Amino acid sequence: MEGGLFSALLLGSIVMLVVVLDHFLPLLLNLGAAPRGSFGWPLLGETLRFLSPHASYALGSFLEDRCSRYGKVFKSHLFCTPTIVSCDKELNHFILQNEEKLFQCSYPRPIHGILGKSSMIVVVGDTHKKLRNLALTLVTTTKARAGYLNDIERIALRIMGSWKDKKRIFFCEEARKFTFSVIVKQVLGLSQDEPQAAKILEDFLTFMKGLISFPLYIPGTSYAKAVQARARISFTVKAILEERRKNGGDSSQKGDFLDVLLSVGNLSEEEKVSFLLDSLLGGYETTSLLMSMAVYFLGQCPSALAQLKSEHQSIRANRKDEYLNSEGYKKMEFTQHVINETLRCGNIVKFVHRKALKDVRYKEYLIPCGWKVLPVLSGVHLDSSLHGNPQEFHPWRWEGYNQASTKKFTPFGGGPRLCPGSELAKAEVAFFLHFMVLNFRWKLEGEEDIPLAYPYVEFPRGLPLEIEPVPSDY
Repeated sequence: MEGGLFSALLLGSIVMLVVVLDHFLPLLLNLGAAPRGSFGWPLLGETLRFLSPHASYALGSFLEDRCSRYGKVFKSHLFCTPTIVSCDKELNHFILQNEEKLFQCSYPRPIHGILGKSSMIVVVGDTHKKLRNLALTLVTTTKARAGYLNDIERIALRIMGSWKDKKRIFFCEEARKFTFSVIVKQVLGLSQDEPQAAKILEDFLTFMKGLISFPLYIPGTSYAKAVQARARISFTVKAILEERRKNGGDSSQKGDFLDVLLSVGNLSEEEKVSFLLDSLLGGYETTSLLMSMAVYFLGQCPSALAQLKSEHQSIRANRKDEYLNSEGYKKMEFTQHVINETLRCGNIVKFVHRKALKDVRYKEYLIPCGWKVLPVLSGVHLDSSLHGNPQEFHPWRWEGYNQASTKKFTPFGGGPRLCPGSELAKAEVAFFLHFMVLNFRWKLEGEEDIPLAYPYVEFPRGLPLEIEPVPSDY
């Protein structure tokens, strides 16, 4: 018995040694001139601390602590792999601009499981180029369509029309109704009231909950439900594609992107479906979150809200056409400052995932081949050396600012993976704000509901607002 116990202990020690060596040996062999930092526990490393919830307009305790100890660039062990974390403006720009040359997109495997292996978010190389070019075609097609801005106006007014007899709304929910209606109209040619749209929305809510859940595929878990919801959305989208294909396509009648997609011959059916899902996801959740954060920050800055309202009153007074058009949109200068400041403070996308394709030397740092690299976008947006009083919502800081020439503002990523739909998102938010500030007063209800990064950003209480209609010509 004693010998058996000794053997068991010996075996246990060997297993533990293998686990520890498996974790630390690759790190020790690659130390070189890698940035300073710590690796934390075997396997998990420092992931849980890195992902701990915090206000999206702050770095969070993990990054604050590591940056104060090691500087803006440090090493860690995150998502089960050795990692270089960068809150440095120049290094982040270098990483994003060298996509597929020195670095490559590298999201954790569970993300692939929930988004699908053909998602534009996770694919790399020529496949990503092909899908991104298609996305740019979608944006161009949408912007060129005469009724695009009219659709946004009609949907915004319909959503706000439902507030007429309400004193309280949960704005996140209302924002999602708006962005979902816009995106299904533009991408699939569906109105919100159609049964297929309602079915997609129901599954999308399940999908979004699982996207930020613990990636454990066990029946009943949020992750498993999300994977199943994605399969149902795929089935619905395939049916819509097949119906359009049978009807021979009629983009002039529908005015959406399906016919362009169906005419593309170098995409598989799975890639087409994945592309549509990516378009729905990008146009639905992130845009609605941007709207919610704009309303949140404006609610805390009366002077910004007053100037925004003044700008839109002027646009309304000088409007000649039945609908708000592109000329009116071009006059929304302060509105664009508000949107930029919301993106900077809110940090909808806190960081992106990359990996080094080879040993990369950057200044005094070595980034070893195969290591994960995390450019932390919020680390630059909240850097006091780049933005005065970075945690203050101050839209006027964008006056005279040339966004195209800077590296200190990258809310939509950068390089070959720059979000292709960013301008459409800004137009939707600007139009919604136009009608909201002219038709309603609002204030944040009760206990403050702040945007929290999990790391995905959300308002825990759904951003409840007390609203009051104001006299309007609309």
